Amino acid sequence: MVELLDTTPRNQVTPGESARADFPILATRLGGRALVYLDNAATAQKPRRVLDAITAHYTGANANVGRGYYQLSHLATDVYEQARATVQHAIGAEYPDEVVFVPGTTAAVNLLADTLGRDLVGAGDQVVVTGMEHNSNLLPWRRLCESVGAELVVVPADEHGTVPVEVFAAALGPRTRLAAVTHVSNVLGTVNPVREMVAQAHHHGVPVVVDGAQAVPHRQVDVRELGADCYVFSGHKMYGPMGIGVLYGRRELLGTLEPYQVGGGTVKGISTTERVRYVPVPARLEAGTPHIAGAVGLAAAFDYLADIGWDAIRAHDDTLVRAAVAAVSDLPRVRVVGDPAADPSGIVSIVVDGIHPYDVGGHLDAHGIAVRSGVHCANTFVDTFGVVGTVRLSFGIYNTEAEVDLVRDALRTVQPGFWTAEHPTERFL
Repeated sequence: MVELLDTTPRNQVTPGESARADFPILATRLGGRALVYLDNAATAQKPRRVLDAITAHYTGANANVGRGYYQLSHLATDVYEQARATVQHAIGAEYPDEVVFVPGTTAAVNLLADTLGRDLVGAGDQVVVTGMEHNSNLLPWRRLCESVGAELVVVPADEHGTVPVEVFAAALGPRTRLAAVTHVSNVLGTVNPVREMVAQAHHHGVPVVVDGAQAVPHRQVDVRELGADCYVFSGHKMYGPMGIGVLYGRRELLGTLEPYQVGGGTVKGISTTERVRYVPVPARLEAGTPHIAGAVGLAAAFDYLADIGWDAIRAHDDTLVRAAVAAVSDLPRVRVVGDPAADPSGIVSIVVDGIHPYDVGGHLDAHGIAVRSGVHCANTFVDTFGVVGTVRLSFGIYNTEAEVDLVRDALRTVQPGFWTAEHPTERFL
């Protein structure tokens, strides 16, 4: 008999140096230097537990799900649905069928724009978004509005990188049919008051889609407590595999959606003469063979984070963010954008006056430090601060204060380079 649950005793892992041994890639040396990985907001590294869970699936339970009448297929189906239940409990969903597995956040928002959006939004209507959205939670809604003749209302962020609730509420009106907001900014780590924003939208009868891609790795999310109608995120940003993500939706809302894609696993029966009858959600929204191993790895990532403990993760974020802000505070020309220490979510964005962000990023890379430079797929938000782009330090559970010190040391010697000279005001995604 194959055990579906991994009951192996775990040693207690704490964020920081203790966690590093769980991540094989951190032993990598580039150009003779140890890897300092500070691009976790783009994608996080994977612990052995996730890697082992994926390997165990492919070596012990690999078969297609749902339609095979043999033991291995039944086992694979059980494993897949167990992963769904793990995610359900981790995010506080009421029912497992409120969890739809998708390739990631971008895919989830596009699915909703082309199903829920087209059900709700027509000519002359409005869709409200904030000015701090990642393009993945902006462009699908913009395209929807353009295609149906609706208006996209962008609620601007203020000079601190926040969208006050009262400003968001003022943008809602009788023509508003849907709102989409980010939980945590991928540029600054700014945390939106999502629960209050959702409440304001619901007062107008407006459903809300929340982009939680940057929130889920850093804080325990309870979708019912937030009141979100839909909540989307990606597995690879929270130490899970690439190519897997989650669309949470309230059961009664998901039940109204037509299939986004059609094919295997979505129909009850089909003939050339009768109307196609689709299966209920979530299978109706998971056409074809799903990313089964991805779901297994995502569940393992949630279990790993739960074992570390969300209080410990939040405390670690707080420590590193404050350490980074302090470390650059007295460096010439270096300044922090926004106020990342207000409610730390593992991100500190900086600019070095007079030096292009790409030159800064390249200089840090030469010191073995991996960061993200540019506008972070959030052009409109970066415009708020009047800068070409930022250099983003984004922390994970395996980062340490010693690595923050290495960033400080490297920034002491940064000089203008090719990008500053040739493209002083150009921005690149």
